[in-house]
Amino acid sequence: MTDEANLPKIIFPVIGFIFARGGSKGVPRKNVRPLAGKPLIGHSIDAAKASRYIERVFVSTDDYEIAAVAKELGAEVPFLRPEELAQHKSAEILSWRHAIRAVKELCGVDVGTFVSVPATSPLRLPSDIDVCVEAHAESGADLTVTVTSSRHHPRFSMVKLDEEGIARLLDQGGPRHANRQEAPPVYDMTGVAFVARPEYVMSAQNLFAGRIRAVKIPEERAIDIDTMLDFEIADFLVARAREG
Repeated sequence: MTDEANLPKIIFPVIGFIFARGGSKGVPRKNVRPLAGKPLIGHSIDAAKASRYIERVFVSTDDYEIAAVAKELGAEVPFLRPEELAQHKSAEILSWRHAIRAVKELCGVDVGTFVSVPATSPLRLPSDIDVCVEAHAESGADLTVTVTSSRHHPRFSMVKLDEEGIARLLDQGGPRHANRQEAPPVYDMTGVAFVARPEYVMSAQNLFAGRIRAVKIPEERAIDIDTMLDFEIADFLVARAREG
């Protein structure tokens, strides 16, 4: 049992949510597709359940198969997400709001700290989630996200194309630098974890409207699965990690 008296100013209960749509364009049925012998969503359920702080793990999905698999793997699925919140272009924050309301209405749970543990990041460690919860509490941020160092830089290796296929550097503003090493570092946002104040989720115009804290995650644990290549790489890395 966690000794709450000796923790940073974490607001309990800390509730974990995994958002998993049935439709997936890049990798069909990816949330229930086996990765290293376990449905993809199972890796996130395991990490959330092993967190030092998360007390309950809920899955928000519009899909009956995902719901059944999630229950078998130890998550709670007391509701199905409405179809209008499970489209490819549906705003993530709307699904978060629905989940916060649903667990209060159906389970009597008043979320103290909201934690999203995306199913698409199977290589995270439970300790990565815990570090995010602690950093969020210590910083007093509205939202805490995870990032990893980017291999590309908008001032040096990222371009946009015009209608004629002519390439121009993506970032044309700010001071010029002779090389990438002199430029301010940039980061890719990852899906390892998102931690938020539920009041912020319910009231913000968008997820990045408030004070945002970032936690750096090593690249080898920060992979996000959007394509079959991502899936195959993750499958290899998880299997290799198990071999030790």
